[in-house]
Amino acid sequence: MIEWYKKVVFENYANFDGRARRSEYWYFALASGIISIILTIVDNITGLTFGAAETGIISGLYSLLVLIPGIGVSVRRLHDVGKSGWFLLIIFIPIIGAIWLIILACTNGTQGPNEFGQDPKNDFNEINEIGKVEA
Repeated sequence: MIEWYKKVVFENYANFDGRARRSEYWYFALASGIISIILTIVDNITGLTFGAAETGIISGLYSLLVLIPGIGVSVRRLHDVGKSGWFLLIIFIPIIGAIWLIILACTNGTQGPNEFGQDPKNDFNEINEIGKVEA
């Protein structure tokens, strides 16, 4: 899980090209969620919160740091199921948009190459191919 997280955050920081397997997307979401919870607890224990919602400073900064990689892996995940990255904007449709994106994130990717690149499941060493696009 840590290897996937490092690949998405550090090596593919703002990569919106190519395709992302379900495992790449969900490992990133899991690691990011765990880190956010831990940082929120640290913020609350140390009193580093502000505003009526008691937003944590450290967890807020972390959220800003992973915003671009999160959008990138989401766009690549949509590419894997054959959708344009612009389809991510469906999140702005209340309730239905979020449900539809979760369904797409759980859907098996297109088998074989599609307009967004090669099938990442066909790569022998997939961890080294995250987010890469063949020209």
